[in-house]
Amino acid sequence: MTHPEYILTLSCLDQRGIVYRVSGFLADHGCNIVDSAQFGDAQSQLFFMRVHFTADDPQFDEAALHTAFGLVASSLQMTWQLHDAAKKPRVMLMVSKIGHCLNDLLFRYKSGLLPVEIPAIVSNHTDFYQLAASYNIPFHHLPVEAGASEAAKLAQETRVMELVDHHGIDLVVLARYMQILSPAMCNALRGRAINIHHSFLPSFKGAKPYYQAHDRGVKLIGATAHFVTGVLDEGPIIEQDVARVDHAMEPDTLTAIGRDVECVVLARAVKWFLEHRILLNGYKTVVFK
Repeated sequence: MTHPEYILTLSCLDQRGIVYRVSGFLADHGCNIVDSAQFGDAQSQLFFMRVHFTADDPQFDEAALHTAFGLVASSLQMTWQLHDAAKKPRVMLMVSKIGHCLNDLLFRYKSGLLPVEIPAIVSNHTDFYQLAASYNIPFHHLPVEAGASEAAKLAQETRVMELVDHHGIDLVVLARYMQILSPAMCNALRGRAINIHHSFLPSFKGAKPYYQAHDRGVKLIGATAHFVTGVLDEGPIIEQDVARVDHAMEPDTLTAIGRDVECVVLARAVKWFLEHRILLNGYKTVVFK
């Protein structure tokens, strides 16, 4: 017999007995822990925990567990979530004119490496409508003209958020979507929008960063995946990676290597989000790998 599986994530002020209270609650409610991870941050004085468990007693379904654990969470002033491990999160992908990250995520989705539902792809250009069609995913062209007014940008973002709400989106992935989101949209998507970019920042801003890096003779290139906030490219970091380069490589080679790193880093960040492994810790993240 297969028992339903859940993932509990929580954070609270670090104090004695949290693991005992959580594990005791699960044992008392007929649950069996599959795996558990926890971390106490000495700087923030916060405790973080992720527990993957099975609910072996049929009288304790998701609603009953949620209600009962709410009493425990309230007593310890927890921020917490209970997730059905079998439920596939719903992800919306956004892209502009550079498609390597989009293509990589779609391949991982199609091959079963990313257990998600993708009900929509949004772009301010039409370059990838055929790619979306090849995966049978609706493509929404929501243009933003160069030099568009704030009102026009707001109208476009309103249409994006209508799609988010209509499709019940759990995560928005900016897969090289080259538009700056407004503070209001960043706030609406807090903790559920991930962006990817090169790791040269604050150096080499603007167009062709790998060409700029080549001109400066860099020896390392990399990528950063982070949550989107109102401060451009400075949200809580989820994952980073680097690759070594040398003087013999042309700018196009650096660009190709950099794009490969971006794909891998973004895919890791998305996967960890889907598996409920990322917890916010102020301006940082705790990632239980």
